[in-house]
Amino acid sequence: MRKALVLLSVLCLLAVSIVPAGALAAGVRIKDVAKVQGVRSNQLVGYGLVVGLAGTGDSTKNMATMQSIANMLRTFGVTVTPAQLQAKNVAAVMVTAVLPPFVKPGDTIDITVSSLGDAKSLQGGTLLQAPLRAANGLVYAVAQGPLSIGGYAAGSGGASQQKNFPTVGTIPGGAIVERDVPVEFTAGGQIALALSQPDFTTASRIAEAIAGRFGPIAVARDPGTVTVSIPDYYRGDIVGFIAAIEELTIVPDTAAKVIINERTGTVVMGGQVTIDEVAVAQGGLSVRITRDKAVSQPPPLSGGSTVVTDKTTLQVDEAKASVVTLPPAASVSDVVAALNAIGATPRDIIAILQAIKAAGALHADLQII
Repeated sequence: MRKALVLLSVLCLLAVSIVPAGALAAGVRIKDVAKVQGVRSNQLVGYGLVVGLAGTGDSTKNMATMQSIANMLRTFGVTVTPAQLQAKNVAAVMVTAVLPPFVKPGDTIDITVSSLGDAKSLQGGTLLQAPLRAANGLVYAVAQGPLSIGGYAAGSGGASQQKNFPTVGTIPGGAIVERDVPVEFTAGGQIALALSQPDFTTASRIAEAIAGRFGPIAVARDPGTVTVSIPDYYRGDIVGFIAAIEELTIVPDTAAKVIINERTGTVVMGGQVTIDEVAVAQGGLSVRITRDKAVSQPPPLSGGSTVVTDKTTLQVDEAKASVVTLPPAASVSDVVAALNAIGATPRDIIAILQAIKAAGALHADLQII
Protein backbone atom coordinates (compact mmCIF):
# COMPACT_ATOMS: atom_id res chain seq x y z
CA MET A 1 0.00 0.00 0.00
CA ARG A 2 2.82 2.39 0.89
CA LYS A 3 4.62 1.69 -2.39
CA ALA A 4 1.40 2.46 -4.25
CA LEU A 5 1.08 5.84 -2.52
CA VAL A 6 4.71 6.68 -3.33
CA LEU A 7 4.18 5.73 -6.98
CA LEU A 8 1.01 7.83 -7.12
CA SER A 9 2.87 10.83 -5.70
CA VAL A 10 5.63 10.49 -8.29
CA LEU A 11 3.08 10.30 -11.10
CA CYS A 12 1.38 13.45 -9.82
CA LEU A 13 4.68 15.32 -9.75
CA LEU A 14 5.44 14.17 -13.29
CA ALA A 15 2.01 15.28 -14.43
CA VAL A 16 2.58 18.76 -13.01
CA SER A 17 6.06 18.98 -14.55
CA ILE A 18 4.79 18.33 -18.09
CA VAL A 19 2.02 20.97 -17.93
CA PRO A 20 2.89 23.81 -20.34
CA ALA A 21 4.34 26.90 -18.69
CA GLY A 22 1.57 29.08 -20.13
CA ALA A 23 -1.06 26.94 -18.42
CA LEU A 24 0.50 27.56 -15.02
CA ALA A 25 0.69 31.31 -15.52
CA ALA A 26 -1.89 33.40 -13.73
CA GLY A 27 -4.77 34.54 -15.92
CA VAL A 28 -5.51 38.24 -16.39
CA ARG A 29 -8.89 39.69 -17.24
CA ILE A 30 -9.26 41.23 -20.68
CA LYS A 31 -10.59 44.27 -18.82
CA ASP A 32 -7.12 44.81 -17.33
CA VAL A 33 -5.17 44.68 -20.60
CA ALA A 34 -7.58 46.29 -23.08
CA LYS A 35 -10.32 48.89 -23.23
CA VAL A 36 -13.21 49.58 -25.57
CA GLN A 37 -12.33 52.12 -28.24
CA GLY A 38 -14.40 55.28 -28.05
CA VAL A 39 -14.71 55.18 -24.27
CA ARG A 40 -12.34 57.94 -23.20
CA SER A 41 -11.95 60.91 -20.90
CA ASN A 42 -11.67 64.57 -21.97
CA GLN A 43 -9.52 67.35 -20.57
CA LEU A 44 -11.05 70.63 -19.41
CA VAL A 45 -9.35 73.94 -18.64
CA GLY A 46 -10.49 77.32 -17.38
CA TYR A 47 -9.32 80.66 -16.00
CA GLY A 48 -10.48 82.06 -12.68
CA LEU A 49 -9.78 84.10 -9.58
CA VAL A 50 -9.05 82.88 -6.06
CA VAL A 51 -10.09 85.33 -3.36
CA GLY A 52 -9.72 85.45 0.43
CA LEU A 53 -5.93 85.17 0.54
CA ALA A 54 -4.17 86.73 3.53
CA GLY A 55 -1.92 89.06 1.55
CA THR A 56 -0.32 86.18 -0.35
CA GLY A 57 -2.05 86.83 -3.67
CA ASP A 58 -0.71 88.40 -6.86
CA SER A 59 1.10 91.71 -6.56
CA THR A 60 -0.18 94.89 -8.17
CA LYS A 61 2.55 94.51 -10.80
CA ASN A 62 0.53 91.66 -12.31
CA MET A 63 -1.70 93.69 -14.61
CA ALA A 64 -3.53 90.62 -15.93
CA THR A 65 -4.84 89.91 -12.44
CA MET A 66 -5.78 93.54 -11.83
CA GLN A 67 -7.64 93.64 -15.16
CA SER A 68 -9.46 90.40 -14.30
CA ILE A 69 -10.57 91.82 -10.95
CA ALA A 70 -11.83 94.98 -12.66
CA ASN A 71 -13.77 92.92 -15.22
CA MET A 72 -15.28 90.74 -12.51
CA LEU A 73 -16.38 93.75 -10.45
CA ARG A 74 -17.93 95.34 -13.54
CA THR A 75 -20.37 92.42 -13.82
CA PHE A 76 -21.61 93.36 -10.33
CA GLY A 77 -22.04 97.05 -11.20
CA VAL A 78 -18.75 98.23 -9.70
CA THR A 79 -16.63 100.26 -12.11
CA VAL A 80 -12.94 100.63 -11.32
CA THR A 81 -9.74 100.75 -13.33
CA PRO A 82 -6.86 98.30 -12.85
CA ALA A 83 -4.66 101.16 -11.67
CA GLN A 84 -7.05 101.87 -8.80
CA LEU A 85 -6.77 98.36 -7.40
CA GLN A 86 -4.30 97.57 -4.59
CA ALA A 87 -5.65 94.15 -3.64
CA LYS A 88 -3.15 91.45 -2.63
CA ASN A 89 -5.78 88.97 -1.51
CA VAL A 90 -6.62 87.80 -5.04
CA ALA A 91 -4.71 85.45 -7.35
CA ALA A 92 -5.24 84.56 -10.99
CA VAL A 93 -5.34 80.80 -11.49
CA MET A 94 -5.74 78.15 -14.14
CA VAL A 95 -8.29 75.45 -13.39
CA THR A 96 -7.87 71.98 -14.90
CA ALA A 97 -10.03 68.86 -14.71
CA VAL A 98 -10.63 65.53 -16.42
CA LEU A 99 -14.17 64.80 -17.61
CA PRO A 100 -14.72 61.02 -17.33
CA PRO A 101 -16.83 59.21 -19.91
CA PHE A 102 -20.55 58.75 -19.33
CA VAL A 103 -20.88 61.52 -16.72
CA LYS A 104 -24.21 63.33 -16.80
CA PRO A 105 -25.22 66.95 -16.15
CA GLY A 106 -25.35 67.53 -12.41
CA ASP A 107 -22.49 65.14 -11.59
CA THR A 108 -19.41 66.57 -9.87
CA ILE A 109 -15.74 66.12 -10.77
CA ASP A 110 -12.47 66.99 -9.03
CA ILE A 111 -10.46 70.01 -10.13
CA THR A 112 -6.90 71.29 -9.73
CA VAL A 113 -6.21 74.99 -9.24
CA SER A 114 -2.74 76.38 -10.10
CA SER A 115 -1.43 79.89 -9.60
CA LEU A 116 -0.82 81.85 -12.81
CA GLY A 117 0.82 84.98 -11.40
CA ASP A 118 3.26 85.71 -8.60
CA ALA A 119 1.10 84.65 -5.66
CA LYS A 120 3.02 83.25 -2.71
CA SER A 121 0.29 80.90 -1.48
CA LEU A 122 -3.31 79.93 -2.21
CA GLN A 123 -3.88 78.76 1.36
CA GLY A 124 -7.33 79.65 2.67
CA GLY A 125 -8.55 80.88 -0.74
CA THR A 126 -11.88 80.35 -2.47
CA LEU A 127 -12.22 79.91 -6.20
CA LEU A 128 -14.89 82.08 -7.81
CA GLN A 129 -17.16 80.57 -10.44
CA ALA A 130 -15.02 79.60 -13.43
CA PRO A 131 -16.26 77.92 -16.63
CA LEU A 132 -14.27 74.91 -17.83
CA ARG A 133 -13.93 74.39 -21.57
CA ALA A 134 -12.85 71.50 -23.77
CA ALA A 135 -10.66 71.70 -26.87
CA ASN A 136 -13.73 72.53 -28.99
CA GLY A 137 -14.35 75.70 -26.95
CA LEU A 138 -17.61 74.54 -25.38
CA VAL A 139 -18.25 74.80 -21.63
CA TYR A 140 -18.72 71.36 -20.06
CA ALA A 141 -18.44 72.19 -16.35
CA VAL A 142 -18.40 75.11 -13.92
CA ALA A 143 -15.98 75.18 -10.96
CA GLN A 144 -16.20 76.96 -7.63
CA GLY A 145 -15.36 76.36 -3.98
CA PRO A 146 -12.73 76.52 -1.20
CA LEU A 147 -9.25 75.20 -1.93
CA SER A 148 -7.32 72.48 -0.16
CA ILE A 149 -3.57 72.80 -0.73
CA GLY A 150 -2.33 70.07 1.63
CA GLY A 151 0.61 72.19 2.78
CA TYR A 152 1.67 75.60 3.98
CA ALA A 153 4.22 78.38 3.59
CA ALA A 154 5.32 80.52 6.53
CA GLY A 155 8.09 83.05 6.91
CA SER A 156 9.27 85.90 9.09
CA GLY A 157 12.48 87.82 9.58
CA GLY A 158 14.19 86.22 6.62
CA ALA A 159 13.43 82.67 7.80
CA SER A 160 10.82 80.62 5.98
CA GLN A 161 9.46 77.11 5.90
CA GLN A 162 7.35 75.44 3.25
CA LYS A 163 5.54 72.11 2.91
CA ASN A 164 4.43 70.81 -0.47
CA PHE A 165 3.48 73.44 -3.07
CA PRO A 166 1.14 76.10 -1.64
CA THR A 167 0.56 77.62 -5.08
CA VAL A 168 -1.37 74.54 -6.25
CA GLY A 169 -4.59 73.31 -4.67
CA THR A 170 -7.45 70.93 -5.32
CA ILE A 171 -11.20 70.99 -4.80
CA PRO A 172 -12.71 67.48 -4.57
CA GLY A 173 -16.02 67.55 -6.41
CA GLY A 174 -15.43 71.24 -7.09
CA ALA A 175 -16.94 71.36 -10.57
CA ILE A 176 -20.50 70.63 -11.65
CA VAL A 177 -20.94 69.01 -15.07
CA GLU A 178 -23.19 71.10 -17.31
CA ARG A 179 -22.96 69.11 -20.52
CA ASP A 180 -22.32 65.45 -21.28
CA VAL A 181 -20.10 64.13 -24.05
CA PRO A 182 -21.78 61.68 -26.47
CA VAL A 183 -19.88 58.38 -26.48
CA GLU A 184 -20.09 56.12 -29.52
CA PHE A 185 -18.36 52.78 -29.13
CA THR A 186 -20.34 50.59 -31.53
CA ALA A 187 -20.07 50.96 -35.29
CA GLY A 188 -21.51 48.64 -37.91
CA GLY A 189 -22.52 46.10 -35.28
CA GLN A 190 -18.97 45.82 -33.95
CA ILE A 191 -16.87 46.98 -31.03
CA ALA A 192 -13.10 47.38 -30.99
CA LEU A 193 -10.81 46.53 -28.09
CA ALA A 194 -7.62 48.59 -27.80
CA LEU A 195 -4.70 46.91 -26.02
CA SER A 196 -2.86 48.92 -23.38
CA GLN A 197 0.42 47.34 -24.54
CA PRO A 198 0.18 46.37 -28.24
CA ASP A 199 1.46 42.86 -28.81
CA PHE A 200 0.77 40.33 -31.56
CA THR A 201 0.59 37.34 -29.21
CA THR A 202 -1.66 39.04 -26.66
CA ALA A 203 -4.04 40.27 -29.37
CA SER A 204 -4.26 36.77 -30.80
CA ARG A 205 -4.98 35.27 -27.36
CA ILE A 206 -7.76 37.80 -26.74
CA ALA A 207 -9.40 36.86 -30.03
CA GLU A 208 -9.08 33.15 -29.17
CA ALA A 209 -10.57 33.66 -25.70
CA ILE A 210 -13.58 35.50 -27.12
CA ALA A 211 -14.02 32.86 -29.84
CA GLY A 212 -13.94 30.13 -27.20
CA ARG A 213 -16.82 31.80 -25.34
CA PHE A 214 -19.00 33.28 -28.12
CA GLY A 215 -17.78 31.61 -31.31
CA PRO A 216 -15.74 33.04 -34.22
CA ILE A 217 -16.77 36.67 -33.77
CA ALA A 218 -13.37 38.25 -32.90
CA VAL A 219 -10.48 39.12 -35.20
CA ALA A 220 -7.08 40.51 -34.19
CA ARG A 221 -6.82 43.33 -36.73
CA ASP A 222 -3.36 44.46 -35.58
CA PRO A 223 -1.18 44.17 -32.46
CA GLY A 224 -3.18 46.88 -30.72
CA THR A 225 -6.75 46.25 -31.87
CA VAL A 226 -9.20 43.35 -31.71
CA THR A 227 -12.55 43.82 -33.48
CA VAL A 228 -15.57 41.93 -32.13
CA SER A 229 -18.90 41.45 -33.91
CA ILE A 230 -21.91 41.77 -31.63
CA PRO A 231 -24.06 38.59 -31.69
CA ASP A 232 -27.73 39.02 -32.58
CA TYR A 233 -28.86 37.81 -29.15
CA TYR A 234 -26.81 40.58 -27.50
CA ARG A 235 -27.97 43.47 -29.71
CA GLY A 236 -30.33 44.64 -26.97
CA ASP A 237 -27.76 44.23 -24.19
CA ILE A 238 -24.49 45.75 -25.39
CA VAL A 239 -23.39 46.54 -21.85
CA GLY A 240 -23.90 42.92 -20.75
CA PHE A 241 -21.96 41.70 -23.80
CA ILE A 242 -18.98 43.94 -23.08
CA ALA A 243 -19.06 42.98 -19.40
CA ALA A 244 -18.96 39.29 -20.37
CA ILE A 245 -15.94 39.91 -22.62
CA GLU A 246 -14.08 41.89 -19.95
CA GLU A 247 -14.41 39.03 -17.46
CA LEU A 248 -12.70 36.54 -19.78
CA THR A 249 -9.13 35.70 -18.72
CA ILE A 250 -6.02 35.35 -20.85
CA VAL A 251 -2.27 35.00 -20.30
CA PRO A 252 -0.76 38.19 -21.78
CA ASP A 253 2.61 37.95 -23.45
CA THR A 254 5.31 40.55 -22.85
CA ALA A 255 8.57 41.33 -24.55
CA ALA A 256 11.78 40.71 -22.63
CA LYS A 257 12.84 44.03 -21.11
CA VAL A 258 15.36 45.28 -18.59
CA ILE A 259 14.53 48.72 -17.18
CA ILE A 260 17.40 50.65 -15.58
CA ASN A 261 17.16 53.85 -13.56
CA GLU A 262 20.73 55.06 -13.10
CA ARG A 263 19.68 57.94 -10.83
CA THR A 264 18.31 55.61 -8.16
CA GLY A 265 20.25 52.44 -8.98
CA THR A 266 17.01 50.54 -9.68
CA VAL A 267 17.00 47.54 -12.01
CA VAL A 268 13.75 45.80 -13.03
CA MET A 269 13.91 42.68 -15.22
CA GLY A 270 10.96 40.87 -16.77
CA GLY A 271 10.47 37.15 -16.45
CA GLN A 272 11.27 36.55 -20.13
CA VAL A 273 14.86 37.82 -19.91
CA THR A 274 17.44 35.20 -20.91
CA ILE A 275 21.18 35.31 -21.64
CA ASP A 276 23.71 33.19 -23.46
CA GLU A 277 26.66 31.64 -21.67
CA VAL A 278 28.86 34.45 -20.42
CA ALA A 279 31.53 34.95 -17.75
CA VAL A 280 31.30 37.98 -15.47
CA ALA A 281 34.21 39.28 -13.40
CA GLN A 282 33.72 41.87 -10.70
CA GLY A 283 36.49 43.40 -8.65
CA GLY A 284 37.76 46.70 -7.33
CA LEU A 285 40.88 48.81 -6.91
CA SER A 286 41.52 50.52 -3.58
CA VAL A 287 44.07 53.33 -3.15
CA ARG A 288 44.87 54.60 0.35
CA ILE A 289 47.26 57.48 1.16
CA THR A 290 48.36 58.10 4.77
CA ARG A 291 50.54 60.86 6.20
CA ASP A 292 52.46 60.46 9.50
CA LYS A 293 55.01 62.46 11.46
CA ALA A 294 58.59 61.11 11.45
CA VAL A 295 61.41 62.24 13.79
CA SER A 296 64.96 62.35 12.41
CA GLN A 297 67.46 62.04 15.30
CA PRO A 298 71.14 62.90 14.52
CA PRO A 299 73.96 60.59 15.73
CA PRO A 300 75.57 61.39 19.10
CA LEU A 301 78.22 64.17 19.13
CA SER A 302 77.46 64.98 15.48
CA GLY A 303 76.40 68.51 16.24
CA GLY A 304 73.12 68.06 14.35
CA SER A 305 69.58 68.86 15.52
CA THR A 306 66.41 66.82 15.73
CA VAL A 307 64.13 67.34 12.71
CA VAL A 308 60.43 66.47 12.43
CA THR A 309 59.32 65.54 8.90
CA ASP A 310 56.12 64.36 7.18
CA LYS A 311 56.14 60.77 5.97
CA THR A 312 53.67 59.87 3.20
CA THR A 313 52.68 56.23 2.63
CA LEU A 314 50.89 55.05 -0.50
CA GLN A 315 49.14 51.68 -0.38
CA VAL A 316 47.30 50.14 -3.34
CA ASP A 317 45.04 47.12 -2.85
CA GLU A 318 43.40 45.35 -5.75
CA ALA A 319 40.56 43.13 -4.63
CA LYS A 320 40.49 39.67 -6.07
CA ALA A 321 37.94 39.66 -8.87
CA SER A 322 35.00 37.34 -8.48
CA VAL A 323 34.23 35.42 -11.64
CA VAL A 324 30.95 33.67 -12.27
CA THR A 325 29.80 31.84 -15.37
CA LEU A 326 26.15 32.16 -16.30
CA PRO A 327 24.76 29.14 -18.18
CA PRO A 328 23.04 29.47 -21.57
CA ALA A 329 19.39 30.62 -21.49
CA ALA A 330 19.63 31.57 -17.83
CA SER A 331 16.40 32.92 -16.40
CA VAL A 332 16.03 36.23 -14.62
CA SER A 333 16.25 34.48 -11.25
CA ASP A 334 19.53 32.86 -12.33
CA VAL A 335 20.92 36.25 -13.37
CA VAL A 336 19.99 37.87 -10.07
CA ALA A 337 21.29 34.98 -7.99
CA ALA A 338 24.58 34.89 -9.87
CA LEU A 339 25.17 38.65 -9.61
CA ASN A 340 24.31 38.61 -5.92
CA ALA A 341 26.74 35.72 -5.45
CA ILE A 342 29.68 37.88 -6.57
CA GLY A 343 28.60 40.70 -4.25
CA ALA A 344 27.47 43.08 -6.98
CA THR A 345 25.68 46.25 -5.87
CA PRO A 346 22.72 47.63 -7.87
CA ARG A 347 25.04 50.03 -9.70
CA ASP A 348 27.44 47.16 -10.41
CA ILE A 349 24.53 45.19 -11.84
CA ILE A 350 23.68 48.11 -14.14
CA ALA A 351 27.21 48.19 -15.54
CA ILE A 352 27.32 44.39 -15.83
CA LEU A 353 24.00 44.23 -17.70
CA GLN A 354 25.12 46.97 -20.08
CA ALA A 355 28.32 45.05 -20.77
CA ILE A 356 26.44 41.77 -21.31
CA LYS A 357 24.10 43.56 -23.74
CA ALA A 358 27.06 45.04 -25.60
CA ALA A 359 28.54 41.54 -25.87
CA GLY A 360 25.32 40.34 -27.51
CA ALA A 361 24.58 37.80 -24.77
CA LEU A 362 21.55 39.53 -23.24
CA HIS A 363 18.31 38.74 -25.11
CA ALA A 364 16.19 41.63 -23.91
CA ASP A 365 15.45 45.25 -24.67
CA LEU A 366 17.66 47.36 -22.38
CA GLN A 367 15.94 50.65 -21.51
CA ILE A 368 17.50 53.41 -19.44
CA ILE A 369 15.11 55.88 -17.81
